[in-house]
Amino acid sequence: MRDSKIELMSPAGNFEALMAAIQGGADSVYFGVEQLNMRARATMNFTIDDLEEIARICGEQDVRTYLTLNTIIYDHDLSLMKVIVDRVKEAGITAIIAADQAVISYAFTKGVEVHISTQSNITNIETVRFFSHFADVMVLSRELSLLQVKKITDAIEREQIKGPSGNLIEIELFGHGALCVAVSGKCYMSLHTHNASANRGACIQNCRRQYKVIDIEEGYELEIDNEFIMSPKDLCTIDFLDQVIDSGVKVLKIEGRGKGADYVKTVTQCYREAIDSCLDKTYSKEKVANWMERLTEVYNRGFWSGYYLGQKLGEWTSQPGSVATKKKVFLGRGSHYYSKLGVAEFTMETQKLKAGDHILITGPTTGVVETVIEEMHVNDDGKKEVAVKGDKFTIKLDTQIRPSDKLYKIVDSEAVAQ
Repeated sequence: MRDSKIELMSPAGNFEALMAAIQGGADSVYFGVEQLNMRARATMNFTIDDLEEIARICGEQDVRTYLTLNTIIYDHDLSLMKVIVDRVKEAGITAIIAADQAVISYAFTKGVEVHISTQSNITNIETVRFFSHFADVMVLSRELSLLQVKKITDAIEREQIKGPSGNLIEIELFGHGALCVAVSGKCYMSLHTHNASANRGACIQNCRRQYKVIDIEEGYELEIDNEFIMSPKDLCTIDFLDQVIDSGVKVLKIEGRGKGADYVKTVTQCYREAIDSCLDKTYSKEKVANWMERLTEVYNRGFWSGYYLGQKLGEWTSQPGSVATKKKVFLGRGSHYYSKLGVAEFTMETQKLKAGDHILITGPTTGVVETVIEEMHVNDDGKKEVAVKGDKFTIKLDTQIRPSDKLYKIVDSEAVAQ
């Protein structure tokens, strides 16, 4: 097994997810601003004015920062694109992730580091050689097998293909998260049906819906085993991560800029532990089983290995949305933190909470905190077993919380919230 360090890159759709990625052990984070990124439609995106704060937070933690600017660019986008690239340089963001040659070229002329996006669909060494004039890091197509990936990384080393920095080209690979039915995300279905282009970051994910196949001429409906025929399961590589590392990749990326902070922290923690275990030679079936169990607790559509192990056809979901074994139920918000006592106060806005419940706290500065209620004091009535809507309660908590923080209860997905 190659013993060089593998960079773990995590998604950040907002400041909560950013803090969660850092808490989970990410080496780098990637994110978008309002427009010109492949999650432009998402409700979770930073603004261009957040760039300095992102750079400051991550710089203090020695975490690299990558801004995605990877949509198709039209002439009317050029001025905005240049504004974003200029602000990236001013703010001290590490690099941009780009696919359109206009972005790549402009960033290169401005001295901004460029990483080539998976939307460029790199599948061979000659394409790597071409982009090496502009970039040091490249994301390969998601449809390659690990044998094909290794052939490319071996050729980079053998032929000493270097980027603008003078260092050998580094290969990045998606390691976990949602997969698109189209090749490397190049899909026109959303554009065709709803005039919302996936290639402009506006995909409505109508491929995730149920469909019937009908013979137009005679009206016969074809019988199919799975009605979600265009909705792949999520990629998961943690059970063969040693093979991924052996393929020569230098950066492992987690998908999920549209997902919550709890997803980001859990998935990042699992892959951080897995990478470290591979490198210190303690990677085992027992550890894999534990990681898989934890990964199933947060948002997922079921897992498969993608095309990395040579599989030619996808594996499809059997139901809409997540099949996570756990879900979070909103309860209320933080009220105050008594730092000298190490006590957090919350206000219940809905539902009820009792001793023994597993809770989750998220916030833009707090990130993600999980704990189990051992005892709580409700209103001015002292120690109580239950808190209900309208109550204020306090618990012992080592981590500072803020008034903006949200409080959730973690329950089994099949359980009915009480």
